[in-house]
Amino acid sequence: MSAQYKICLLILSAGFYLAGCDSESHYEVAPVSSTNDQGFDYLNGAFPEPHEPEDNKATEAKFQLGRHLFYDKRLSGNQTQSCESCHFQSLAFTDGKVQSIGSTGDLLSRNASTLTNVGYNATYTWSNPVLKHIESQLVIPMFGEFPVELGINDGNKEAILSRFKDDNEYVQRFNLAFPNQDAPISLPNIIKSLAVFNRALISNDSDFDRGEMSSSAMRGQALFNSEKMECFHCHSGFNFTDSTLHEDTVFVSRPFFNTGLYNLDEEGSYPAIDNGLFEVTQQPGDKGKFRPPTLRNITLTAPYMHDGSIATLDEVLAFYAQGGRNIIEGEFIGDGRNNPNKSEFVNGFSLSEQEKADLIAFLTALTDHAFVANPRFNNPFLNEVNND
Repeated sequence: MSAQYKICLLILSAGFYLAGCDSESHYEVAPVSSTNDQGFDYLNGAFPEPHEPEDNKATEAKFQLGRHLFYDKRLSGNQTQSCESCHFQSLAFTDGKVQSIGSTGDLLSRNASTLTNVGYNATYTWSNPVLKHIESQLVIPMFGEFPVELGINDGNKEAILSRFKDDNEYVQRFNLAFPNQDAPISLPNIIKSLAVFNRALISNDSDFDRGEMSSSAMRGQALFNSEKMECFHCHSGFNFTDSTLHEDTVFVSRPFFNTGLYNLDEEGSYPAIDNGLFEVTQQPGDKGKFRPPTLRNITLTAPYMHDGSIATLDEVLAFYAQGGRNIIEGEFIGDGRNNPNKSEFVNGFSLSEQEKADLIAFLTALTDHAFVANPRFNNPFLNEVNND
């Protein structure tokens, strides 16, 4: 078991509430204002404000500091990677790889999740019910050892902090973001700033949001919300995921689903490298259960599933049409369609070619081209070079 999951199991002893894995969520989207009590504007439009921890309310100074840190390779132990290395803005903050690679060459077990509307997630990573804030999730890529991502550890953390202490611009940014602190350049403040930047990555300007969908996309929307397809049971609400939390949430749902991707032993097991929710709870019925991701910008975030094992949206539709995946050869042989932990909503269906085209048109209408080109979210160092 990895070190990060051992830590999470210790946290479990403090107690947490995990909603039923096949529950359906309902959300009221009625924002009161567009700014938080610090005057920070999330530019969330018709969306509610993201839920903020009381000890890390967003400010513009924190946002700008977090934005710089997100793109700065000096934050990694060997200065070869930044957060951007696995989260490209042009790909809705994913990396287009089946599995990401850490700063020391370690192959990660999972596909890089999109950061689209990440501030609305009810839980973080693909399958950890304990991680309920971005701040706690950031500990994993920064300090994780198995595998190494950014590679910060006890042996290099002071050297990493010195890189920013020796940079006058960063000294000013930390002082602005964390005024009245004697030593603002610290790892906890780096985490807080990165969390604010991530929380502000709001995508809400797709054709769907503007009410500009084609007739084909509207037919696809009707299919998406039909009992025939069952999509809406796991991908509901304004963020198209049943795992959503915001400032106005009344009922918090933190579901995880098994979609029948694998079934190695007729007992529901997924590949040993990643058994999903089971890794934290150790409950056999949780094998293969993962958090349903947002479908916003899904056309930009291939490959798909927690392990990147499905290459295209057409293949994703075929997978769900079959009610799971039957692997007939190789090390992962097994019929996922018969996985005992599989969600009751993954039953298979049939679609005509026109219906397939309509559903793809609807999913394409969730693409926010303004979001992936928004200069507010881009690499500030490129702007500084261009302005020299």
